[in-house]
Amino acid sequence: MKTLITSICVAAFGIALAPAAEAAELWRASGFEQPESALFDAANNRIIVSNIVGNPGEADGNGYLSVLSLDGKIISQHWTDGMDAPKGSAISGGKLYVADITKVRIVDLASGKLVSTIDVPGAVFLNDVTSDSSGKVYVTDMLADAIYRIDGNKPDLFVKDAKLAAPNGIFADGGRLIVASWGKGIKPDFSTVEPGGLLSVDLASKAITPLPGAQNFADLDGVVAIGDSIYATAYMTGRLYRYKVGGTPEAVAQFKPGSADIGTDGKSVIYVPLMNEGKIAVLSLD
Repeated sequence: MKTLITSICVAAFGIALAPAAEAAELWRASGFEQPESALFDAANNRIIVSNIVGNPGEADGNGYLSVLSLDGKIISQHWTDGMDAPKGSAISGGKLYVADITKVRIVDLASGKLVSTIDVPGAVFLNDVTSDSSGKVYVTDMLADAIYRIDGNKPDLFVKDAKLAAPNGIFADGGRLIVASWGKGIKPDFSTVEPGGLLSVDLASKAITPLPGAQNFADLDGVVAIGDSIYATAYMTGRLYRYKVGGTPEAVAQFKPGSADIGTDGKSVIYVPLMNEGKIAVLSLD
């Protein structure tokens, strides 16, 4: 985030900092304004990018969405205007749901028109969004240790627990939510007293389970799952990590600080917003 520090020393005992296996960069696209998320829209073969344009927590009306082609060309710079500080997004039922501080914006996927706004009572800093196989939408509240669920247009508090440790990234994976936590004890510069890790939240029981070997290693931002691997970005250091059950997180790519809410085609490509550089980097995992 623009207001965060751009460098930080992180102790990461037990974490592989040198890439054990590198992800190859395919291309970069520039021209964005604090891009916080990059969502792959499979039905329309495009990438939807959120632009914060200012203070990530200020309702200033400056935020907007862009559309990027799969070969790195900007199709529409201002596809959807009228937002404040849009962050993570997800698709459900032909609509795009976008986290915007204390609201969730709903955008028509066909036209890019902002069709409605859902106010989330009690929300502090909504961050990332995902949708499950039934179409329900989940959004993290990073500064309230909470996850909300939206069914239709109705928001409900799904789970609130200090164990979420500033939940940032979220990704629906079968019967669970994978959560990337920023960490405990967030300071004014957004560093933490205790770095975050990866968690699993059961959709049926709401039980929160730390993923073994992936705790207290970084202030995590975006997260996706591809096959048996989980990928997560560490905003403060710019690293992209890969984690498999039974192992420990390995760094597979290194960027400048500012790597945020990643997207994926679900197969072999990851889209990484480089928020402080105004760019989107695209990686191949083959």
